[in-house]
Amino acid sequence: MDELVTGDAVVLGLRPAKLPSRALALAIDLVAVWVVYLLVTFVLALSTGSLDEAAIMALAIASFLLILVGGPIAVETLSHGRSLGKLACGLRVVRDDGGPIRFRHALVRGAMGVVEVLMSFGVIACIASLVSARGRRIGDVFAGTLVVRERVPAGRMAMVPPPPPWLAGRFAELDLSAVPDDLWLAIRQYLTRLEQLDAGVSQSMAERLADDLAARTGAPVPAGVAAGAYLAAVVHERQARDARRAFGASAGSAPVAAPAPAAGLAGPTWPSAAPTPPVPNPVPVPVSNPTSTPRPTPSGPSSPEAPPATGFAPPA
Repeated sequence: MDELVTGDAVVLGLRPAKLPSRALALAIDLVAVWVVYLLVTFVLALSTGSLDEAAIMALAIASFLLILVGGPIAVETLSHGRSLGKLACGLRVVRDDGGPIRFRHALVRGAMGVVEVLMSFGVIACIASLVSARGRRIGDVFAGTLVVRERVPAGRMAMVPPPPPWLAGRFAELDLSAVPDDLWLAIRQYLTRLEQLDAGVSQSMAERLADDLAARTGAPVPAGVAAGAYLAAVVHERQARDARRAFGASAGSAPVAAPAPAAGLAGPTWPSAAPTPPVPNPVPVPVSNPTSTPRPTPSGPSSPEAPPATGFAPPA
């Protein structure tokens, strides 16, 4: 997707953390972890004095793995990328596309951190961060993550525009598991700079991104829906799923869509407004012929009746 979104056209709305802030956050985390590890080791030494040397060694290895390795992994998973040091420095670990990390991301970071942080005293991590353009260490490269700054001015944050109201929640049943992170990143970059792009370039990029997204999801773009609106609606659905996964079902649920037909999302067309019902033809009313209507006889004084003709003339 690099050929679709160039550096001149879009800017990622996340600010990578610099080495000094990351080093300070790492130092705070190491101090906290080592304090806990030493306390647990001291308690084990007092309570396991009667055990043999093999059992004590097994407990020491288990405490090392659980506290120094498993502790940071558990904290980053449960806090969604905010450890104690990162929280103090205003940093957070996110995926390459800006979404919250999961257990597998924290596991890869923690496993690589044993080598580049604990065993080398942070030298390998510092060198990798200096070489990387976005300040990522080796664990971030393998896990597909990035450490970013959360405390940034609101005006500098590139927000993804919301979808049209009549499209919100329409893709609740869409399978998004096969969409790679680089495609999500390209779509997000396009949407954040939508108003700054030329109309022709914007339309071409939207169609190409929509085709790639439809190929990954297996459901084509619904007929009558613009490519940009389709991308915004699908990204909105993914953000809603990430929010529910990270903060629970009560965190800003997406609008509830009407139930989809059994044929799937590809068949129906969602219009932007409800169609106007046709006006029925008026029923013709029969009109009577005015000439056939008898005219009323005007009322008035009756005239005297003429005597009937009898053939007899009265005398003079």
